[in-house]
Amino acid sequence: MAEIQVAPFNRWVIVTGGLLFAVLMALSDRYGFHHDELYFLDCARHLQASYVDQPVFTPLLAWVTLKTFGVSLVALHLWPALAAWGTVILAGLTAREFGGGRRPQLLAAFAVATMPAVFGADHLFDTTAFDIAAWSGLALVVVRIGRTGDRRWWIPAGAIVGVGAENKHLVGLFAGAIFAAALVSGARRMVLNWWFLAGALIAVALEIPDLWWQATHGWATIAMTHSLSQNNGGAANIVVWIIGQLVVLGLFRVWGAVAGIRFLWTSGRPLWKALVWAYALLFVVFMLTTGAQIYYLAGAYVFLLAAGAVSLDGWLAARRSRTYRTVGGLSLTGLVFALFLLPILPIADANVTSAVFPVQNQTVGWPQLVSSVREVWFSLPAQQRSHAVIFTADFGAAGAINELGRGQGLPTAVSGHDTEWWWGPGNPRATTVVAVTLGPADASRAAHVADLHQYFRTVRQAATITNPWGIKNEYYQGQVYICTGLRDPWGQLWPQLRHYD
Repeated sequence: MAEIQVAPFNRWVIVTGGLLFAVLMALSDRYGFHHDELYFLDCARHLQASYVDQPVFTPLLAWVTLKTFGVSLVALHLWPALAAWGTVILAGLTAREFGGGRRPQLLAAFAVATMPAVFGADHLFDTTAFDIAAWSGLALVVVRIGRTGDRRWWIPAGAIVGVGAENKHLVGLFAGAIFAAALVSGARRMVLNWWFLAGALIAVALEIPDLWWQATHGWATIAMTHSLSQNNGGAANIVVWIIGQLVVLGLFRVWGAVAGIRFLWTSGRPLWKALVWAYALLFVVFMLTTGAQIYYLAGAYVFLLAAGAVSLDGWLAARRSRTYRTVGGLSLTGLVFALFLLPILPIADANVTSAVFPVQNQTVGWPQLVSSVREVWFSLPAQQRSHAVIFTADFGAAGAINELGRGQGLPTAVSGHDTEWWWGPGNPRATTVVAVTLGPADASRAAHVADLHQYFRTVRQAATITNPWGIKNEYYQGQVYICTGLRDPWGQLWPQLRHYD
């Protein structure tokens, strides 16, 4: 097998990533906090080894942000913007490992920088931004091992998997798929060795805090994953998954990803071929189990686009017009998707964009929710407030009250949703509950209101949640209720209020 000589690194790759970083930071405070971001801030107030819905990495970054800048949307968005910059650089480096020169390195970086899944995820403080970076980093190391045969690189690979799994478990599935794929692609010797074992042990060691927390909390993440699979998987979502991959790539990049698959498959390097097997395996697994979560494979498209850029370089170089059309296509599709995925348009237009991608609407209306809850809370006599709690339908509203309402005289809101449930019912002897319910557009609203009537003798509507722009999200036209006449003590009722999703 001929040895591949790597070309000098194209420093314009760094500039390309820097431009994406600049755009994301310029838009970082255009709307408001996303409900997941408010939850991560709440998690940071309860820093622990792991959580129901994710390990500790993202809440730890939120904790650093709180300690350094306080509740700051711009500061919080700095982290995913940096992850975006790093992901673009990793794309260029991966193209270089594939044997690409300056042009394919830059093309790979630009294709990834304008990919909807990257800028769409990396303008929010969420686990996905760091998960894409972790997949990209692991793929880069695997490609390097496949090029050089140097198995010592499994040590940093293990570190990437371990740290990445402390953010989101998906990178562990990617690592497992690569191992299984290597066994069937002729790369057994690359993974059946002491260096690979050492890397695997490093990954497991870094994952121990998460495993310990899960073992002492009833393996909560497994229960939540089962719930997500029921909601997002099944035959009905297979088509959603397949079409979703076109959206994740931004249509035009499908050509580059397919070229990348062909390049890897015909490379003659078993470990590179294993990446195709790993992608195919996870494509099927995610399609059947969590089809509506279309972004789960986003990290794989970074190395596929890098391979595609190298594969297509000769064809593009043959005619300069081809390069212009390719760059134009990447730019145009990136811009179109950006109008829906980034807070570019005025807030009043969020209903339009959310009809296609319901993301931006979830960043609107939280101060108004807090204001409505505060008004109801202080409408109660002081004596009644001393025996009352605020209970929300999900972690987004709890996070909004606890973060945006901090310093306004409100108690810590509680919720039965995911990890919020583990932090307890607040005052277990409460006799009044101010309950915040979802809006009528949310499918679980009716069940939540029915539960209130089941647990309380008196459920009185006290306020309706709106926002000045009429943006329809999960809490638009939600209700704030004053609930009294508990049928069972609040502390005894709490175990029944847990729900994972």
